[in-house]
Amino acid sequence: MQTLTALVFDDFETLDLFGPIEMFGCVPEHYHLQFASLSGGVIRSKHSVAMQTIAVADLPDQTDVLLVVGGIGTRQQIDNNEFLQTLVTLSNTADWVLSVCTGSGLLAKAGLLDGKRATSNKLSWQWVISQSEHVNWTKQARWVVDGKFYTSSGVSAGMDMALGFIADRHGIEAANGIAEYAEYRWQQDNSIDDFYRP
Repeated sequence: MQTLTALVFDDFETLDLFGPIEMFGCVPEHYHLQFASLSGGVIRSKHSVAMQTIAVADLPDQTDVLLVVGGIGTRQQIDNNEFLQTLVTLSNTADWVLSVCTGSGLLAKAGLLDGKRATSNKLSWQWVISQSEHVNWTKQARWVVDGKFYTSSGVSAGMDMALGFIADRHGIEAANGIAEYAEYRWQQDNSIDDFYRP
């Protein structure tokens, strides 16, 4: 059993979090889920979905898998040194780090993606890549894997990435079973990106 910690902040993109969590929540025998923020308490998504979180300092379980979401709230966190340092600490101790959408911009600003391939949301592409020139940004990709880092494109791509991660760890049958349960058309090939524009 591994613990997945989702790190959130106000004005995160709702589906960035709850899409992947739906997928991971379907394999409770493999993943225990916990939801964290810097100070704990109630955090609200861009769409005013309120959720209770635990302060990172008070997390009861060590983070094995870190999920970093994106959304308009990343613009407030990108220059928040406390947040970025927390991101570094959690990422360095986690076995795996997954980001959705502009979450990869936060990882890049923190220096965690230096020398690695990564992708992000196409609609915020220029803003994300401006966070670091040391990342091998890959625009045409649904999600990208480099070492322990999985980065996905915009919003719904987080679900494809989550299923890809589950397939890598637990087999394609497990991922297909979750997609069938969710009645979700999973894009299994991470190089096929319908939203890429040259």
